[in-house]
Amino acid sequence: MEQKDIDRIIEMAWEDRTPFEAIKTQFGVSEADVIAIMRRELKRTSFNLWRKRVNSGVSQKHLKNRNPEIDRFKCALQRNISMNKISKR
Repeated sequence: MEQKDIDRIIEMAWEDRTPFEAIKTQFGVSEADVIAIMRRELKRTSFNLWRKRVNSGVSQKHLKNRNPEIDRFKCALQRNISMNKISKR
């Protein structure tokens, strides 16, 4: 897998409104594979923060938990992520 694809998967995984199913549809990568990519590519503390957020209920990473009013994947104020670093405004 190319680095740009890995970066995009990481970006989509960080976005609360992007479900794992959307990542699977676009890249053919399962939830378990996304977790493995995040574990491999992120620093340990960043990975722990991500997992805590995904499992906290704030994130709607599964379509069954998703609010039906949400009709887009990315907030207009979402920061861009490139080369596994969040850009500063």
